[in-house]
Amino acid sequence: MASAKCACFTLMASLLSQLTPLDGGCTGKCCKGRDFTCTSTDWRMDRVYGICFCDETCRQTGDCCFDYPQTCPARACVVSQWSHWSGCAQQCKPAYRIRHRAIEQEPENGGVPCPPLEEKAGCLEYTDPEGRYCALNYGHAFITSMEYSEARRKRDLPYESKNLGYCVQYKIETLSDHCTHESRPFARWMQYLREGFTVCVFCQPPALNMDYQACQGDGANFDGNETLQWQAVGNTKCRGTWRKVRRVEQCSCPVVHSFLFT
Repeated sequence: MASAKCACFTLMASLLSQLTPLDGGCTGKCCKGRDFTCTSTDWRMDRVYGICFCDETCRQTGDCCFDYPQTCPARACVVSQWSHWSGCAQQCKPAYRIRHRAIEQEPENGGVPCPPLEEKAGCLEYTDPEGRYCALNYGHAFITSMEYSEARRKRDLPYESKNLGYCVQYKIETLSDHCTHESRPFARWMQYLREGFTVCVFCQPPALNMDYQACQGDGANFDGNETLQWQAVGNTKCRGTWRKVRRVEQCSCPVVHSFLFT
């Protein structure tokens, strides 16, 4: 009788082993990308039994094996801090500066992807490759974010100056659609340029020409009846016209409506 019970138990164990696959779940099967061979036969996360997946895209397709989140935990991309901004790509003309960051950990198992690893921002430097001061010969003004004031290389000044600059208020008359549609991180300041708005633009060294005590295109010799042209550094298509309101010693506009002659 005992031998019959033992034989019966052995048979049941054998049948159960056939019903429960040994390769069930995602153990040892965390695959990258979309991999149609990265499968198992087990319960899925949507509580359906059958073929399930253990690749990185199964979260989006909803066919992961039940143990995918625990066996293949998502890891977000990790990047380094930004490098210092480079100098302008070109001297004596509107150009751009650049900074980078590196990937320290690649995303895994559907984790958050890596953000952009490079950013560019407009700039303008007033020294040529030989270190000589150079002035612009353009008629319109070039402007950028006030943030550039901290990054500008003031060591390039041809001589020491106690003149800290001045502010000019303008009323924007026209601007291109390229300004409001700008979405790059260090060009979003262009979105705050609006028709009919009064903005403050600060003129400081080295953009301040010491001989003429003025910035390029600031309308120093005009009383406000003339229409002047401006262009955003960093996006040649973001441009427009404005009229000079007045010149003051300090800018008093809101931060988002305060800019800098470059």
